[in-house]
Amino acid sequence: MAELPNISVASASRIRRGWRLFLFYSSAVLLTGLVSMLFADLLWRTGWSASRTVLMALFVILFLLSAIGCMHGVYGFLIRIFGTHRRITGLKDFRGQNISGVSTAIIFPVYNEDAVRVYEGLRATYESLAKTGQLEGFDFFILSDSTNPDKWVEEERRWHDLVRDLDALGKIYYRRRLFNEERKSGNVRDFLNTWGRRYRYFICCDADSVMRGETLVDLVKLMEAHPTVGLIQTVPALVNAESLFGRIQQFANRLYAPVFIAGLNYWALDLGNYWGHNAIIRTEPFMQFCDLPQLPGRKPFGGQILSHDFVEAALMLRANWEVWLAYDLEGSYEEAPPALIENAQRERRWCQGNLQHSLVLFAKGLRGVSRLHLLLGIFGYLAGPLWLAFLLVFNWIYWYQKFTGLSDIPVQAFNPYLANWSGTAHALLIFVICMVVIMLPKLLSLIDLARDWPRRAAFGGLAHATVGVLGETIFSTLHAPLLMLWHTRFVLTNIAGITVGWTAQKRGADGTSWLYAAQRHWGHTLIGVVWGAFMWRLGTTLFWWFTPVLAGMVFSIPLSVLTSRRSLGLRARSLGIFLTPEETQPPVEIVSLRSRMRIHELTGDKTPPRVHAGLAEAVLDPYVNAIHVSLLREKQLNPTYAEQFTRLGAGSEGVRALGEKLLTEGPEKLRPPERMSVMADQRVMVWLHQQAWLRPEEKLAPWWKAMIREFSQRD
Repeated sequence: MAELPNISVASASRIRRGWRLFLFYSSAVLLTGLVSMLFADLLWRTGWSASRTVLMALFVILFLLSAIGCMHGVYGFLIRIFGTHRRITGLKDFRGQNISGVSTAIIFPVYNEDAVRVYEGLRATYESLAKTGQLEGFDFFILSDSTNPDKWVEEERRWHDLVRDLDALGKIYYRRRLFNEERKSGNVRDFLNTWGRRYRYFICCDADSVMRGETLVDLVKLMEAHPTVGLIQTVPALVNAESLFGRIQQFANRLYAPVFIAGLNYWALDLGNYWGHNAIIRTEPFMQFCDLPQLPGRKPFGGQILSHDFVEAALMLRANWEVWLAYDLEGSYEEAPPALIENAQRERRWCQGNLQHSLVLFAKGLRGVSRLHLLLGIFGYLAGPLWLAFLLVFNWIYWYQKFTGLSDIPVQAFNPYLANWSGTAHALLIFVICMVVIMLPKLLSLIDLARDWPRRAAFGGLAHATVGVLGETIFSTLHAPLLMLWHTRFVLTNIAGITVGWTAQKRGADGTSWLYAAQRHWGHTLIGVVWGAFMWRLGTTLFWWFTPVLAGMVFSIPLSVLTSRRSLGLRARSLGIFLTPEETQPPVEIVSLRSRMRIHELTGDKTPPRVHAGLAEAVLDPYVNAIHVSLLREKQLNPTYAEQFTRLGAGSEGVRALGEKLLTEGPEKLRPPERMSVMADQRVMVWLHQQAWLRPEEKLAPWWKAMIREFSQRD
């Protein structure tokens, strides 16, 4: 008998991945085909037309997207039941890996963020890492892109305080860029160009990230044990939510994500994706292969790539480096927006970034799975406009049928089992199938929870978790029409050429005011009322069928306000609803973060700061001035920044003249770029400190006189 040809491990892996991809997406396509035939049969029974052709096409696309989501839940559930998957925590060979001498940078890119929250998150991560005994191999970096002078000064002051508290000189660094080019990806690239070759790996965090020390060490050990891996993405758990909206999102993330992500990992395997933070990256291949291209054409589609993470993962895979999803590695945390409006603002940025991927989709050399990741991201935002189009086309068909006076010509169904069914019963069957497809992953997540007693207890018990799922489902039903309208507007504004600005994310839980909610949601309410009146005129039966869609629009203002309330979130927690493991069994890192944030909340100054208070502090306070000037001097010693200082005009007579104007006329007389130029010149800042204290009052602007008196009265 002839010998069988040898099949390499890589070939076997490709074959296995191919079969998994085929099986997974064939299941979604098969389900879509069967239900689409039922829907086509229903349309045929009521008389085919051009508008029904459009409706049919929209239904196929929307149901396929829902079926893919459902398959993630189904396959993830089966995998968690039978364990036929690669578990990161099951890779025994990495635990004993020696990582002495391995250098890793942990970076925190920030942009006008809450400095207290950023530094306390870094402190919790640092202290947790110190307990592992592996701190020597890690360095921390605050990479600031802040354009607010007050934020700049506060970041420097709190950096110095943190280094002093932790005795971490030479372990925690602060760097602020002079020019905020290419946003976060440019910030990371600037760091890598300057510092990257000192580190074998870097771990990219977000401004609100917290990571367990053991998790950081495990990530490095995994990379060391698997030299073909270029990136390992953890699955961050949402924590610290206090508003009702935040707690609902946090609960859904913690309950549903294990099943969904297991399903994603089933077909992605070592061709995973990158979500931009809480991931470890091999520095050298990232620097070599993941430099982002400028997209052709004008903004918003052309120019700089906003959602850089998907593209960077695709470029890493194109260079034959593996990207893993460490979906069962605990100890990675982040926070969520506190309210509907803040969540929509984040969605606006993500929408433009994902739509840009349509220009990357057919880039030369990308792996097929990378194109699939990009395509799913694009349709994540196109689904809203497509759903709206489906509803409008359906309304048009119903209106046209009623007001043209044309009668239905009943036709027998293709399916013999539905031959004796009425059109209403046929439509109800399709509706029930669609609801099952949408709801099945949530039910499977509950069953998965019921199997695991320790995890079930961490959610407050199965009964409380079930109530939470029902509450989350009701909220999602009301929220979905708002997302539909928001995503439609985002897509249309992008097509119209309107780009999104770069603003800091609102991460606090102050609550949405009624006036602000009315300003943001009046359009949703108006659409809901007008659409509802139109539906009522078409037919009361149709109106009641559309009630879930209309209710979210009509009640968008109270929904937005009430779900933003911290008091309602705390009330739900006291009732045991929407509990998560990080609340019932909080890890040390989260306890430390919460306690220190609580101290800041209780002891912090409640009076709003004066305008330009940070600038005044950097000039008047000798301690803060010394920190600021020393950091500027250190930066100017780096040849990499010489050109940037020249572009900024630092050290020129023009900046000195701006400093004189600042003293004699006040900061409000300088434009923001001029104030930043003054603050970036270490000689001018030293001179300003001297002049502010030595000059007679009559030679200073009234603003400076008030600030000096206020500063002199401090204890």
